[in-house]
Amino acid sequence: MSNQHSILKTGDWIKGKLLSGELVIGYIENLDIQSQTLKAKVVTSDNKTIEGKSLPLLNRQVTKIPSTPVKNKEQIQFLIDLALATGDEDWFLELTAKLNSMRELAEGIK
Repeated sequence: MSNQHSILKTGDWIKGKLLSGELVIGYIENLDIQSQTLKAKVVTSDNKTIEGKSLPLLNRQVTKIPSTPVKNKEQIQFLIDLALATGDEDWFLELTAKLNSMRELAEGIK
């Protein structure tokens, strides 16, 4: 068993290729360690008809997208749009709080 797949967790962002060749980017909704499968919510794909759907994938079909720290207002605004698109209210609230604290910090400097 490869190490890269044993570190996958529910909620992780992943990218992968379907057996039919389409590229998918999304997040893990469900993991089945026994059968080495997962269910991923597709956020974006080169096949637009599967965006927003939950698809079963084999662990070996996907790789985890490393999380990177958000550096600026534009990145947070993009992630807020993504949180809205995926219906992730907790993430949306976390991001808007971060954006508001950045604004307050910027106003305090003026």
